[in-house]
Amino acid sequence: MIKKAGFITLMLVLTFSLALVGCNSKEPVGNTKEPVGNTKELTGNIKLAGSTSVQPLAEELAMKYMEQHKQVKVDVAGGGSGVGIESAVNGSANIGMASRDLKQAEKDATPTLKTIVIAQDGISVVINPRNSVSNLTLAQIQDIFTGKVTNWKMVGGNDVNITVVNREEGSGTRGAFEEIVLKGAAYTDKAIIQNSTGAIKTAVVADVNAIGYISMGSMSADVKGVQVNGIAPTTDNVVKGTYPISRPFNFLVKGDPNEVTKSFIDWILAEGGQKIVTDQGYISIK
Repeated sequence: MIKKAGFITLMLVLTFSLALVGCNSKEPVGNTKEPVGNTKELTGNIKLAGSTSVQPLAEELAMKYMEQHKQVKVDVAGGGSGVGIESAVNGSANIGMASRDLKQAEKDATPTLKTIVIAQDGISVVINPRNSVSNLTLAQIQDIFTGKVTNWKMVGGNDVNITVVNREEGSGTRGAFEEIVLKGAAYTDKAIIQNSTGAIKTAVVADVNAIGYISMGSMSADVKGVQVNGIAPTTDNVVKGTYPISRPFNFLVKGDPNEVTKSFIDWILAEGGQKIVTDQGYISIK
């Protein structure tokens, strides 16, 4: 009887000890490895390439997105809208960037290429702040960039030759400017060619007689945006539809984007992303 009582006592002690271990265990109940309700953290890489006009805005959006999604890396490269279209088509980038509408031939060549407008932008015609000219008509701008007008005196300025500064072939800004302003006419072959928005600004700052064109969102005090047909190059005037030189900022994706790319695009199109668009001086699509 004594041995039996001792055995029962031992079993009770063991049972109580196991219960204590179970109570102190930090392992969740069942096979769940995360608390119920947790969402999966996005991971992966997103590569963007293309328009140097879209690039500064895309870089800012990428930085803010990565602050909220620590396991995602977003790389943004320039190269021009032509590069953006090609990169989206051949898959070397998840997202191509273009600062113009696709041509019909480009749409026909890749029917699965989707265009997503993330912002609107005006194109400012810029001159050196020391230049006395403040307003040009759309026709005068066309004549300057086609080479018909070669002296500032012909449009109300000083009697000096005009230095035309143009973007490179394939630039979305050049394509949009050509379509809106030149309306099919050819650019002058006397122009200085620059391959980025920043390079255009640098050339205009360095030459009091220079004229170029840049994204309105890239305007700064070191260059002067002329009025076009008496309308100042401002966001409000683009929204109202009174400023005549404006274009879309496009993301291009081939087929259906992967999960992390779709998340990035959806975030840009939502309220938070569009606030960054406006904070950066561009025009929201909302």
